[in-house]
Amino acid sequence: SLTDYRLNGQWTFIGSANYARLLDDHLFWTGLGVTALYTVLYVPLIVVVALGTALLLHHTVWLRGFFRGMFFLPYVTSFVLAAVLWKWLYEAEDGLLNAALGALSVGPVDFLGNEATVLPSIAAASAWRGFGYSMLILLAGLQAIPRSVTEAATVDGTSAWQRFRHITLPLLRPVFFFVLVIEAITGFQVFDTLYVMTGGGPVHASYSLVYLLYDTGFKYVDFGYASALGLVLFVVVLVFSLIQRRIIGRETG
Repeated sequence: SLTDYRLNGQWTFIGSANYARLLDDHLFWTGLGVTALYTVLYVPLIVVVALGTALLLHHTVWLRGFFRGMFFLPYVTSFVLAAVLWKWLYEAEDGLLNAALGALSVGPVDFLGNEATVLPSIAAASAWRGFGYSMLILLAGLQAIPRSVTEAATVDGTSAWQRFRHITLPLLRPVFFFVLVIEAITGFQVFDTLYVMTGGGPVHASYSLVYLLYDTGFKYVDFGYASALGLVLFVVVLVFSLIQRRIIGRETG
């Protein structure tokens, strides 16, 4: 990141020039903003879905293994396959979602062609594809909670919401923190889904920082600047993880 590195392996030391270039690069600030907004949309969505399905499976006795496998199935599909599937669902002309909206006399909605809807649409697709992994982690955390604790609270007359808020969530905090960090890192690294579904559009509305890194390194062969982008992304993820640690994970030790 401190060099002008060429494809043939030759390089020239240029100090902090690549980092100074970042400050004047509007694509960098666009990519950073898109990445931050996507992460803010993606992380709460996937955590809520994963926690909800984990709670359902935890209290389900009949066909628990079957439902666990069905919920986990999207996770073993590739990012590209999931993106192709959701791109078809989002099609403005003949997509399944717009067909359903048309039956309700609504739409059509250009989910991927509108700057206001493209990131929420992609976040929903990514959450569907990836929630199974966090679901299993949260389910393991739920099953590790001693049943005697919840049974004692039930005998004391507490409601399901009170047990969840005052017993389940505090005891689940270490696992919850781990899931948040993992999903935040996944959000900051988003690329495959954007590449397949939108190509960074419309008008760079889904042009993430990793997408910029990809274009810089592999399309324009500017390895030094791409390395600087990668290090900045690493610092951003590290700072975000430390903030999560302070807010959520400070009592997990």
